[in-house]
Amino acid sequence: MGVLYRIALVLVIIGAINWGLIGLFRFDLVAALFGGQTSGLSRIIYSLVGLAGLISIPLLFRTYEEDEEAANRSYGNAYTNTNYQTEFGKEADFSDVKKDRTTNGKSESRATELYDNDRKGDKDKLV
Repeated sequence: MGVLYRIALVLVIIGAINWGLIGLFRFDLVAALFGGQTSGLSRIIYSLVGLAGLISIPLLFRTYEEDEEAANRSYGNAYTNTNYQTEFGKEADFSDVKKDRTTNGKSESRATELYDNDRKGDKDKLV
C-alpha cells in the first residue's frame, strides 16, 4: 500500500469518526476544532476527507492476494530471503583430544595420516 493510500486511509478514518460523533451525539468535532462548519479551515478538512474517500475507492476492489504479492515483492519471503543468523550455544571442549598421532615412531598430524591413507586406497584401485 503506497503512502498516498495510507494518508487517504487516515483521512477517511478521521471523517468516519467525525460522522460517528455527529450521528450519535450531534457533535461535529471538525467544526468545534476549526471554528464552525463555514470556516475556511473546516471546509479544507471536509474537502480533504472527501478526496481521501475518492482515492480510497480502489482499495475496496483490491484482493488479499494482490496485497500479499506486493508485500512479497517488496520484502521477499522465506524462499528468497534466507536467514543467515548464527545460533550461539555451548561449544564442545576439544582440549583433551590429541592433536598429533604417533605412527611408526614418527609424529604426524591427523590430516597427513588421512591424506596418506587416501593415496594408498587410490593406488589399489588403479589398473
